[in-house]
Amino acid sequence: MGLTRQYLRYEPAALFGLVASARAAVAFVALRGERGRYVAVPACEHVFVWDTRKGEKVLILKGLKQEVSCLCPSPDGLHLAVGYEDGAVRVFNLLSGESTVTFNGHRAAVTALQYDHLGGRLVSGSKDTEVIVWDVINESGLYRLRGHKDVITQVLFLKEKNLLVTCAKDTLVKWWDLDTQHCFKTLVGHRAEVWGMALLSKEKRLITGSADSELRVWDLTYIQEVQDPDEPEFKKSKGSSSPGAEVNTEDETLELDEHPEERIVKCNKVGSIMREGRDRVVTLGTDRMGKFLACHGIDAVLEVFSVLSEEEIQKKLEKKMKKARKKAKQNSEEEPEKSVELSLQEEIQWVTNVKASSKIKSFDLILSPKGELKMVLLLQNNVIELYNLDLSAQVPQAVRVSRITIGGHRSDVRTLAFSSDNIAILSAAAESVKIWNRSTLQCIRTMECEYALCSLFVPGDRQVIVGTKTGKLQLYDLASGSLIESLNAHDGAVWSIALSPDQHGFVTGGADKCVKFWEFELVKDESSVQKRLSMKHVRILQLDEDVLCVRYSPNQKLLAVSLLDCTVKVFYVDTLKFFLSLYGHKLPVLCMDICYDGTLIATGSADRNVKIWGLDFGDCHRSLFAHDDSVMYLQFVPKSHLFFTAGKDCKIKQWDADKFEHIQTLEGHHQEVWCLALSPSGDYVVSASHDKSLRLWERTREPLILEEEREMQREAEYEESVAKEEQPVVAGERQGETGLAGKKTIETIKAAERIMEALELYREETAKLKEHKAICKAAGKEVPFPVNPILRAYGNITPSAYVLEVFKKVKSSELEESLLVLPFSYVPDLLRLFNEYIQLGSDVELLCRALLFLLKIHFGQITGNQMLVTVIENLKKTTISRVSEARDVLGFNMAGLQFLQREIEAKEEVTFFADATERFEEKKRKRKKKEKMVLAVL
Repeated sequence: MGLTRQYLRYEPAALFGLVASARAAVAFVALRGERGRYVAVPACEHVFVWDTRKGEKVLILKGLKQEVSCLCPSPDGLHLAVGYEDGAVRVFNLLSGESTVTFNGHRAAVTALQYDHLGGRLVSGSKDTEVIVWDVINESGLYRLRGHKDVITQVLFLKEKNLLVTCAKDTLVKWWDLDTQHCFKTLVGHRAEVWGMALLSKEKRLITGSADSELRVWDLTYIQEVQDPDEPEFKKSKGSSSPGAEVNTEDETLELDEHPEERIVKCNKVGSIMREGRDRVVTLGTDRMGKFLACHGIDAVLEVFSVLSEEEIQKKLEKKMKKARKKAKQNSEEEPEKSVELSLQEEIQWVTNVKASSKIKSFDLILSPKGELKMVLLLQNNVIELYNLDLSAQVPQAVRVSRITIGGHRSDVRTLAFSSDNIAILSAAAESVKIWNRSTLQCIRTMECEYALCSLFVPGDRQVIVGTKTGKLQLYDLASGSLIESLNAHDGAVWSIALSPDQHGFVTGGADKCVKFWEFELVKDESSVQKRLSMKHVRILQLDEDVLCVRYSPNQKLLAVSLLDCTVKVFYVDTLKFFLSLYGHKLPVLCMDICYDGTLIATGSADRNVKIWGLDFGDCHRSLFAHDDSVMYLQFVPKSHLFFTAGKDCKIKQWDADKFEHIQTLEGHHQEVWCLALSPSGDYVVSASHDKSLRLWERTREPLILEEEREMQREAEYEESVAKEEQPVVAGERQGETGLAGKKTIETIKAAERIMEALELYREETAKLKEHKAICKAAGKEVPFPVNPILRAYGNITPSAYVLEVFKKVKSSELEESLLVLPFSYVPDLLRLFNEYIQLGSDVELLCRALLFLLKIHFGQITGNQMLVTVIENLKKTTISRVSEARDVLGFNMAGLQFLQREIEAKEEVTFFADATERFEEKKRKRKKKEKMVLAVL
């Protein structure tokens, strides 16, 4: 049977109009050998890397469908870890822009990411209250840590110790020993959520930010470490009553673990730094060296503090001691050795406040080699700002050096329009009108306006008209980018505007219960000889309710008007007499459109339904449940009965008004879709959303078959349901505070299925080979053996080699989870094959990892199976011998490399494979000198 009707698929073509999403944090990244110039920002599902000097986008790290929720650059600057809304973590290579590793473990959005100081491990915290430690080099999960009861807000590795600190919205700060994988300490000194924390003073001090204006400061003492007798012991601060820093004098219960024998680390609260902001801490962070601390609340002010090093504290103490001795001598008192101590505000000094142009959502700091502190701020209104703080100045003041704004609007785009030649796109928001080139996606004009609600291109595409919330009609000239005329058209908001089919005028509908008819005219301009375009009001139609939407029929005989009373009234254009009333919606009709031949009108309402009506008698042909929230915009595809709807449920859908069928859903936006526009040719759709992005969709030549589309939808639903299923449990393992890092996904199930299929093929081929040998023996001659086509495709390999090939193709990050869902009936064969592979010495590391995991999860069944005793004994011998051989090879190679290194160093008298110690020391001396100068100023 042939295709009854062919639809063409619309595919996403581009995302534009977005500088940065405010969902995740901004981060400085090292690119092209430069630090402090390039910043990575979230942009819906992608990550953009901007050059702050040129204001250009230099790299796009493309995501899939889920929104980016967290960013963290690696210490070496070569990689960027990105956390997503669905709990996935992907590691991108900044040189190639490709995703190298994907970790699936969390069941909800990733909220915190942190590398250890070497970049070998990555820790992630999530909305699912769990923390997972990942091995980046081996591309696998190490373990899952459970203990928090609410969203994880920050995670920190300690450099010197194998410890992890986590904080969450459950008001707790937890300390984890990663050697034993358990929580050994919980700080409970916060009365509200802990939103951020930072480690200072060589990890001997912890600062936490909560829901109040205090930054609580804790001194850390590591129990195992032995005090060096030569190390100076400072008298730590007891706080101060100055505005910069205060001690929290309230009698609070600070710690949960006040036991006589403290373990690993001891935390004592030493005071609080008072912020100027009275609201909660949104972000708290330091630069990489830990010399500067900054934080901000939900306002537009970033507060910057300087942290003194131990040497600087010692010098200050000595100065203070000298003064005290001098004073005591003058007053002929005893020497006040014990009373001299530094206050907290002297150790952590307030430097300056940075006032941004809008609310700050996140920031990052970097100390440049010149001694300047660079601060990048990601703002709520789609802007990135870069500030420099000159620390050598007497009074350091932050100076804004660059601002990236041209790529988008400051607020949500509420109206879109296409030019008649399909080339230009108009977008208008609360503060500006922008004209974009569709092919290059560059902004070619920006014009200031009032809060725009509706717009259109004037015939000829040289001017545009914008209807505003204050009731004005604003006419702009595109060549000059200037406002030509502004008219007070309505007493309330201008909700809708529609061009007349004869292109001589247009009609507007407003909140003042009026529909007004306008005509274009040329008037004499006082400033020039030439005439200019103007708008002339010709007629008015007074109604009983606010007008929400107006549309002309293509023959210009009828005018449809949507009212606040949930009805659509149809009038004759020439006489303005009433023709039809379309009623049936439970809530007001927010959008509507009439098809090209004037036979159908489709209406979209806040009641989530779309109704299709005949314009001859006003009968409702069909009511469709279109979206899960209000239908915000509706438009017919030119010269067809297909139409698009946009909803507050973040989706754009295409429908057939003749067959009343849903054709396809365009998914991409992450928040409410406010409006869309179709090009006159019908080849392009542009949409605008609350996520600040504009998206362009292009009609392809690929036919869309509805049955296939439904099948794909069912498959996607099944994959989603698999991820939501109960995770497999390891027999005998107690659900404590640790667990396996991975989670069951459709990929792990597919990998397990591939292993099972390979083992089935191995069994079949082995059985066939036995039969073939028996036949050859009976016949007394060699009979040709038919080779399996799959094995032939792999180059006539043996069945056991094929199983190894399949096994090696399983992603490292999915290996454990794939083996976990593998039924035990396949394990005996797998163990025998492992023995065979390890004896040959191939992929020893991978096979040992899989073997140990299988022994762990199937321990009871393996030890209880008499058939496997000999297999396990053989495995024990072969693995020990092969692993020791592999270690010997590695050791030999290391020794060889070290020998070569020494030889080259001796010949060329240069340092090789190591830091040039002399140069390093010289740099250190210079840096200390600079710091002294900065300190003298501060």
